[in-house]
Amino acid sequence: MMLTTTPFGKHATAAEVLDGVDLSGRRFVVTGGSSGLGVETVRALAGAGAQVTVATRDPAAAAPLLTEFPETRAVALDLADLASAHAFCQAWSGPLDGLVANAGVMMLPTRQVTAEGWEAQLATNYLGHFALAVGLRAALEEADRPRVVVLSSGAQLRAGFDFDDPQFERRPYDPFVSYAQSKTADVLLAVGISRRWAEHGITANACAPGWIHTNLTRHIDRATMRALGAMDEDGNLLTPDHYKTPAQGAATTVLLAASPLLEGVTGRYFEDNQESPVVEGGAEVMAGVARWSVDPAAADRLWDLALPAVR
Repeated sequence: MMLTTTPFGKHATAAEVLDGVDLSGRRFVVTGGSSGLGVETVRALAGAGAQVTVATRDPAAAAPLLTEFPETRAVALDLADLASAHAFCQAWSGPLDGLVANAGVMMLPTRQVTAEGWEAQLATNYLGHFALAVGLRAALEEADRPRVVVLSSGAQLRAGFDFDDPQFERRPYDPFVSYAQSKTADVLLAVGISRRWAEHGITANACAPGWIHTNLTRHIDRATMRALGAMDEDGNLLTPDHYKTPAQGAATTVLLAASPLLEGVTGRYFEDNQESPVVEGGAEVMAGVARWSVDPAAADRLWDLALPAVR
């Protein structure tokens, strides 16, 4: 199978990817759309004429976007609370052209558990978005050529999904391994949707935005940030060459969400605006999508694990 390629380079911005694309009349939901990558994703979609719903824990934080784009609205959503996700879905009315699963948490320093007994990174990054996708499926089916985009990370190269102990109940909790597992789960979510809903016209893909300074990295310790070249000895943020701006980081997201170039493409993983090859995951691998992240059997098994939790 040939990889999907586009004319956009690593540093293309979200606005450049959607230049000339008319999204008038199309409706999108962007989780975590009030900060970081989410803001730039909303700005690009709304700038192309789409009606965007910003799903965020703090709707007031989206006020600047609503002023900039009057057709945009903000609705409360806490992905770690399944009751909140269910309420969001029940309140939705009409077709949905695109669901962008953008929100997330990264490297919580201690193990936290939700009311449903799910480890917090897995619950927020994966389970809440799974609940949204399942709850909004009928709305997606009402739309013409609807898409689901799930933000993952290069961290998926570091850990597969541990079906024996996904909630870290027996193994020692590790902030990065937990995060990596949740990002693998996000790719498996896109694969699972593609396997089940493609016949209904719904496509789903995952992507990695790259290294970007956003609130997502607030739990990363200073030593790690310095090792990445992203912080000096005094705690000031630096921007090394391998980092992107938020507008550049959102480019692959909007490419998958709305570009005509991706029409009909489903079940794939993209980074830097190109489809990534499948590779063997490991500590030294720096690019691509791990074989365990796109394993159809794992996608089916994870779907079966999550479905009872959201019903």
